[in-house]
Amino acid sequence: MSSGVPLIDLQAQHRQVAEQVAAGFARVLETCSFILGPEVPAFEQAFAAHAGVRHCIGVANGTDALELSLRAAGIGPGDEVLLPVNTFIATALAVARIGAVPAFVDCEPVHFLMDAVKAQTRITKRTRGLLPVHLFGQIAEMERFEAIARRHNLRLFEDAAQAHGALRHGFGIGHWGIAAGTSFYPGKNLGAYGDAGAVLTNSDDVADRLRALRNYGSAIKYHHPETGFNSRLDTLQAVVLLAKLTHLEQWNEARRQAAARYDMLLADVPEVIRPTVAAGNLHVYHLYVIRTPHRDRILAELHNAGIGAAIHYPLPIHLQGAFKYLGHREGDYPVAERAAKEVLSLPMFPHISPEQQQHIVSALKAALRAAASPCIAV
Repeated sequence: MSSGVPLIDLQAQHRQVAEQVAAGFARVLETCSFILGPEVPAFEQAFAAHAGVRHCIGVANGTDALELSLRAAGIGPGDEVLLPVNTFIATALAVARIGAVPAFVDCEPVHFLMDAVKAQTRITKRTRGLLPVHLFGQIAEMERFEAIARRHNLRLFEDAAQAHGALRHGFGIGHWGIAAGTSFYPGKNLGAYGDAGAVLTNSDDVADRLRALRNYGSAIKYHHPETGFNSRLDTLQAVVLLAKLTHLEQWNEARRQAAARYDMLLADVPEVIRPTVAAGNLHVYHLYVIRTPHRDRILAELHNAGIGAAIHYPLPIHLQGAFKYLGHREGDYPVAERAAKEVLSLPMFPHISPEQQQHIVSALKAALRAAASPCIAV
């Protein structure tokens, strides 16, 4: 076994679907059905059925999926949309791109999901939408956000880019809000071979508007009643996603088994706080995120040992230059800011072996010992 372990092994995943993907690519090349070819609606129907919702609308990427969801549901310039400060910046960019205002909410300190109690305090007369993020592989407390949305007449959305196949109280992504935007970036639990995304919804009206918005605002060719976008799921990416979807449940179960092995291997390491599953959730472990002191030094030691660990996320959104205009400062969202200094993602993918995980944890323990040792001046 090589001493190195990547953060994610996409080659092992590809080997499992290579023949099916090659046959699908050949079919597309033979028919030249490159744009919205038959594989696109085939995947849309299959993924909607997998999620248990009425509609799936494939788009070019996950950011577009969120932006078009907001547009289709009537969110517009000047509207506030509540979203967690502890997420990838695409969540906030989707809001900003339509002229709406990202209204940040701190995360709760255990699972780092958007804090429903704090969200309640952020609502103003300009608030029109709620956009919780299903982070690291588990769904946010959506029943609480549903209650908030009903009480204040808000539109509820989902950022489901990290939760393909996750469940909360038996319900999956797309069940909870007016629309759920998701990404099929290659490293996701269900990943394409490039950028791709989709929106899940149970609303016929929202689905119809999304299909037009993704295609230049046109439901009928050369008729454009509104301004739309060129954001269609590529047919070749639909081939890949169809092939991988048949393995998704098996791969998610493998991720859960790998997480259980990490839990066991790290049980006697008091310096490490392991991730936990929120009550009611079926976790799909898009990421296995620990908390530890001396994080940056430990990350450097792991990289020196060939371990592909990473940080999700090193700088909360409110401190990003892109949102400087909102006037936030360090200290405004203390839970997310502390998490940014302590979280560390260990390698996680369906094909990770017990031997690789033992090697990772051994390297982590050595890094912890090194980080705890006082520096001796020479």
